[in-house]
Amino acid sequence: MSSSPTETVVDVTMPQMGVSVAEGTVVAWRVAVGDPIAADETICEISTDKIDTEVPAPVSGVVSEILVPVETTVEVGTVLARIATGAGAAAAKPADAPAPATAAEPPVEALPGPNGARARQANGNRRYSPVVQRIAAEHGVDLSQVPGTGRGGRVRKQDVLAFLEGGGGREAAEAPLHIESPYRPEPAPAVGSGQLSRMRRQIGEHMKRSLETSATCTTWIEVDMSRVEAARRRLGVTALAFVARATIDALREHPSLNAWLEGERYTQHPGVNLGIAVSLGDDGLIVPVIHDAHELSVEGLAARIRDLATRARARQLTPDEVRDGTFTITNPGQYGSIMATPIINQPQVGILDFEAVVKRPVVVTDADGSDSIAIRPVTILGLSWDHRALDGALSAQFLASVKRHLEGVVASGS
Repeated sequence: MSSSPTETVVDVTMPQMGVSVAEGTVVAWRVAVGDPIAADETICEISTDKIDTEVPAPVSGVVSEILVPVETTVEVGTVLARIATGAGAAAAKPADAPAPATAAEPPVEALPGPNGARARQANGNRRYSPVVQRIAAEHGVDLSQVPGTGRGGRVRKQDVLAFLEGGGGREAAEAPLHIESPYRPEPAPAVGSGQLSRMRRQIGEHMKRSLETSATCTTWIEVDMSRVEAARRRLGVTALAFVARATIDALREHPSLNAWLEGERYTQHPGVNLGIAVSLGDDGLIVPVIHDAHELSVEGLAARIRDLATRARARQLTPDEVRDGTFTITNPGQYGSIMATPIINQPQVGILDFEAVVKRPVVVTDADGSDSIAIRPVTILGLSWDHRALDGALSAQFLASVKRHLEGVVASGS
């Protein structure tokens, strides 16, 4: 595209949302060609197999081109749109100019655009994203009553959620647990149609790519959780926090597992960024990351896990909170399962599976060497590991280290 000497055209590209994300899907445009836009104002919304997020404008100017239609999936780095700055853009009305006060907001109307994917108030004074409009419609929220904290008083998703938490909306009292998941919900397909949602397709593609990339092996070990069960009850936390702390300690002892393998490039990480898989029911799965997890105690890990899981189910995670993980724990045992083979979260080289803690008869040996049968709470930990980077002996040693830390938990819970 040509431009005048006093005009500059800046590309808006599909952002990198983590080393394992290779592509994203445009799900909504907030602007049309010819619209003014301010730097950091949202220009579009995208979805990846990890999270949905908003793409900010890199500069202030006027939208000169929109290149990728809604529902189109493109690779990271693809140019999505272009913004013109300089002489041509300077004369345009600022995108974040405050809306003049009105007695009541007029109804929302759809405006024509390159993809039919924007919505604006009929008087042109306020714009609401598709996410904001959908939440408002579900809960009977009058958006004119919601204080906006975005640029120029724009109402953001967080503003609507805060309004609902404060008692606003006709359905606030019976709002569902997840107002929105990190994956954009889609209408359920007709019974027997067999059609997968975009979220399911993205997860499936990511998992299939992992199996095709890694030489995946799985090793299991049994752990006596007697001390963990006693300690967690005293602290009022879940066993997952203890498994997380033991895993971190084992990773510090065996740093080969706290690593990425990207092609032939193998990178060990000095710090542990621990991913914790969170189930969202029908809405899928996401892996928030506790950065610098090695710096946290059991109590600190429990608090972070609880916070991330809660915000994941409320679709309040930021892009930074789902990327750069160096090792992952998945916890299907909370639903009663006893053994699984988890798929590695690329480009990591291992993932730990924490199964249900169940009471079983086991052989115990006393100080004199005598054996007896006792009832103990026991779990099975499974480690899926990449045989390109690791071998069976090291993986077994890592699991033995996790077991030692869990079975050695002291009365204080450390």
